[in-house]
Amino acid sequence: MEHPVARVNGTRVQEFILLGLSTRPGVRDALFVVFLALYLLTVLENMLIIYLTRRHSELHKPMYFFLGNLSCLEMSYVSVTVPSLLAGLWAGPCHVPFTACMTQLFFFISLICTECTLLASMAYDRYVAICLPLRYPLLMRPQVCLSLALSSWLGGLLVSVIKTSCIASLSYCGPNVLNHFFCDVSPLLNLSCTHVALTELVDFISAIVILWGSLLVAIASYVAIGRAVLRMPSAAARRKALSTCASHLVVVGIFYSATIFIYARPSRIEAMDLNKVLSVIYTVVTPLCNPVIYCLRNREVHSAFRKTLLCS
Repeated sequence: MEHPVARVNGTRVQEFILLGLSTRPGVRDALFVVFLALYLLTVLENMLIIYLTRRHSELHKPMYFFLGNLSCLEMSYVSVTVPSLLAGLWAGPCHVPFTACMTQLFFFISLICTECTLLASMAYDRYVAICLPLRYPLLMRPQVCLSLALSSWLGGLLVSVIKTSCIASLSYCGPNVLNHFFCDVSPLLNLSCTHVALTELVDFISAIVILWGSLLVAIASYVAIGRAVLRMPSAAARRKALSTCASHLVVVGIFYSATIFIYARPSRIEAMDLNKVLSVIYTVVTPLCNPVIYCLRNREVHSAFRKTLLCS
């Protein structure tokens, strides 16, 4: 199929064409129903977590404060990427104005960077709770938790401003077809007709600082937790300590595995169908599964949910 050519004002592309997750009409219809249901369920789950953590005083703890932030982030996350996925499945390849594409890219980068640092903060919280329990009330007092959360959100915004500005300043001369379901870094760099060395350098440095930096914090925290657990005298104490970390460890593993595979390599690579499938993992599957993973074995959340049902 011959792709549409770019509309150009001088040498500037005015719009991009997102091919979407699938170009086959029969498959698109089925996928639309599935992803619409997943999107609505994700929003409902995360809204419930936010409500419970704010409504019930027994959940006014650092762990649930970060969980509420994560739920807020993931509602925003799916609302940035999934609508364009659904539009592509409903109507086929979508025409997206240049400004709208850069806006979507800005929010996507900001949220994914925020999630990296927020997951690292949650790993640190678990480290303090298990390795330094007597100092936990001091080290994780409300002011510290608020500072960690704010630094995650503001850090994501700062990185996104820099990266999006670099990508938006490139020249796009055509073609303007993105083999993706949203405006992502690598497909956009593939379409640039100017030298992208500086943009790739910025992308590489931000990946080192945000992605790898936050991953190292999480790994260091869990190595220390593992050592502390092995030194515990009883099996019951070890099981209790591990149960408080297992859900976060699963979320970290899923998120970083998919993210590193796509972003921790040279940015100017060909967009492949495999990349789109992996993108679905951290833009759709992870936000859907996180509330379930965190709350499935959590007695305090179960208790708060039962109280909410009884009061309604």
